[in-house]
Amino acid sequence: MDVDIVVVGSCCMDFISYVDEFPKVGETILGHKFVSAFGGKGANQAVIAARLGANVAVVAKVGDDLIGENTLKNFAENNVKTDLIGQCEESGSGVVSITVDKEGQNSFISMKGANAWLQPVDVEQSFEAISSAKIVLTEMEIDAETTLSALQVAKRRGYTTILNPSPGMCFLAEEFYRLSDIICLNGAEAERLTDSSVSGISEAKKTALVLLEKGSKNVIITLGKNGTVLASLKDKIPIHFPVTPVDPVDTTGAGDCFLGSLAFYLAHFPDLPLEEMIKRSNKIAAISVQSCGTQLSYPWKRDLPAELFS
Repeated sequence: MDVDIVVVGSCCMDFISYVDEFPKVGETILGHKFVSAFGGKGANQAVIAARLGANVAVVAKVGDDLIGENTLKNFAENNVKTDLIGQCEESGSGVVSITVDKEGQNSFISMKGANAWLQPVDVEQSFEAISSAKIVLTEMEIDAETTLSALQVAKRRGYTTILNPSPGMCFLAEEFYRLSDIICLNGAEAERLTDSSVSGISEAKKTALVLLEKGSKNVIITLGKNGTVLASLKDKIPIHFPVTPVDPVDTTGAGDCFLGSLAFYLAHFPDLPLEEMIKRSNKIAAISVQSCGTQLSYPWKRDLPAELFS
């Protein structure tokens, strides 16, 4: 199998409730809209990369249930290869409960389900079926050992690696940094990982340098409406990339949209400077937050300005 991008990660069904404000502890509130949609960090990243035109395969596990069957159909409808996705009987498919307030901000409760059954041996066997690839993108909604295995196999094969250390964690072993060409995370996740404040752009720059010193070649911190910060080994002066202000409807999945877009540009426009790839990925993510849902909000290449692909 020849592909541009291999995504090793999670597949879930998102159950999204829209409210005016988040409930307090012990409080019952009324919502005004409910949506169920396909999600999971790995699935989201794969779908946007494929919609932009990349040839994408996913290594994942779903349950042997209706959600799992529909997840496979959704991938097929989005031109994502499903040959390397297994269905397991040990657990149902992963689900995520999401609440979105009137400002478009969100909170998540994630249940791994079948994602927890994706093991290093599954990754190794899957890569045996891949004859060539350019990018391997992985995250932490699957077991850490499985993520690490994906990075190890990818580096042995000479593929470019992107790690999204999300959901947030307080510790990441040194090998994850060393094996990652790019580490990309949001401000809250960077705070947890470094035990430092990322309340603004200057703090994000300092934190990116801290993460860079741990061994990655490039660190990207996404800051929502405040843009993105990049720190790179080739130039240890962090760069801030502002974004054009938009009125967000739902920021769910914006980080995944950015990551899948970045993987697309790395695979299809390798001669572009990383800085330009980040700017273009920011623009695509900004479009996604102006609609409801996760994958539901992701644009197709045909709907985007031609200059994003030149």
